[in-house]
Order: sequence, then structure tokens, then C-alpha cells
Amino acid sequence: MPDARTRLDIADGIATISLNRPEKRNALDAQTVAELTQAVRDCGANDAVRLIVLRAEGPDFCAGADLDQLARMAAGTDPLENLDDASALGELFVLMRRTEKPIVAIVHGKALAGGAGLALACDLILAHENAVFGFPEIHIGFVPAIVTALLRRSVGEKKAFELIMTGARFSAAEARALGLVASVLTAQEFEQARQYAPREIAVMSASALRLCKRLLYGIDNIGFEDAIARGAEINVIARATPDCREGVRRFLDRHR
Repeated sequence: MPDARTRLDIADGIATISLNRPEKRNALDAQTVAELTQAVRDCGANDAVRLIVLRAEGPDFCAGADLDQLARMAAGTDPLENLDDASALGELFVLMRRTEKPIVAIVHGKALAGGAGLALACDLILAHENAVFGFPEIHIGFVPAIVTALLRRSVGEKKAFELIMTGARFSAAEARALGLVASVLTAQEFEQARQYAPREIAVMSASALRLCKRLLYGIDNIGFEDAIARGAEINVIARATPDCREGVRRFLDRHR
């Protein structure tokens, strides 16, 4: 596709999805969301893929919604067209959570509004020390409506309210303190991480990673006893996998 908004590369079990619209700071328009959705779906169905990495070309990760498109649609008279557009981004976030392969965001520059939400929809975020996050929608009279579900689960309702009420931007270090970012990396570390850090995850047991993600998100908003029961079910499934049987055998052989 000559004017594709994204690029997909697969090598050594790692699928790298790159936002590739740097002239628009990788803003999310309908085509970008559609391409991301298809790429995640394809990676989820590809047995050769063990891990999905989401990164971006250009100086910024993602500036959020494409405001030119938003203005055109807001000026229209068809509320269903606006609903379809908003729902498409929500469906992408749901798909990312349901895809049982881990998704790692590698973030640099600005990750704002829906762009911050896109990073939060991943299972793990590695951030360049220059990364800036924020939900500034309130400054233009808009609401971070779709990403709020992700933000509230990540930082709790009081902090989530503060972030969306003020629209303040915050650094990668602050994002790490909030528990949003796993690691903050220097420029040199970041370039190495783009190449090597995902491989450290990709070599882990594929079945264990899949079950961990299924369990973590499967106990969302259920009671304690139900969560324990779900954990017991996953425990039994994990025991029966070849990876677990082989891993236990190797451990016992080393310690005999």
C-alpha cells in the first residue's frame, strides 16, 4: 500500500508494528486505526509470532487523534459516522488486550491523548527518557473518553481524574513512578532496547506468556474468590503444557 500509515516486520518470532506517519506526528486517523487493527489481528493469528512490538517513526510516538479528521467529522451531521469512528479505536484497544501474545510499546517523544492510550493498551511500556505523556483533551473542550478505561485501571480513579482534569503532561520518569512505564531508558539504552529488549521476552515460554496475559486480564472486575478459582484453572492448564513439563525437568536436573 503506497500511502500506508503503518509498517509490519516479522523476524525471529517478533512482530514489529511501526507507526509510519511522522509528518503528522503519527496521529490516529481512521486509516491508521484500521491498519493497526489488521496488523494486531494478523500477528495474533500467526503461529510464528511470539511477541508484538509497537513503535513509531519520526520524532514522536503518537500525538493522538488526527484533529483535521476530528474537525471534519464533528462538523458533519451523521452521529453514527462519529460513533463508528470512536468505536473503531475502542475495538482496537479491546483487541490488543484480548490478543494473548504480549504487546510491548517502545515510546519516544510525545505520546499524547489517544497516543498515550495506545501505549497503555500495550502490556508493557519501555520509554525513552525524553518521552512525554499526557491527556490534554480538556484544553480543546474534548474528553479522553475511550482511553479513560485504560488509565483508570492503571493508576486508580483519583489519579486518573487529576490527569484528565488538568490535562497536564508528564515525563517518562513520572510515568514510571505512576506505574505506567516499566523502564526509562537513556538515548543509548533506548536504541539497544529497540533491538534487544523484546528478545528477552520473546525467548520466554510462549504458552506461559499467553496464560499470564489471559489470567491477568481475565480477573479484571471479578471477586476475590472467583479470581482465585480462575488462577487455579490456569495453574492446571499450565502444568499440562510441554513448556512447563520441560522447564520443571530441567530445574530438577540442575538441582539434583
